[in-house]
Amino acid sequence: MSELKLIPQHGGYRKLKSFQVAQLCYDITVRFSNRYIDKFSRTRDQMVQAARSGVQNIAEGSQASATSKKIELKLTQVSPCQPGGVEARL
Repeated sequence: MSELKLIPQHGGYRKLKSFQVAQLCYDITVRFSNRYIDKFSRTRDQMVQAARSGVQNIAEGSQASATSKKIELKLTQVSPCQPGGVEARL
């Protein structure tokens, strides 16, 4: 018989499709900016930082789910790599 846990297990965000897509978006952004944008450009820094924060938001949202599903939803929904996320900001 399995026990119902009051606080659900957290973590495991690496298995989430949203995390995998955000990680891919980060990797592609870094490769693109290294190849086509000046190394000392502020634009390059902002692009990489935005892609990194998308990955980090999903990880933090998953870890915070141990205490609050509401926080998890808020943090995982701010990833800039979601459909319409980057395009809507341009």
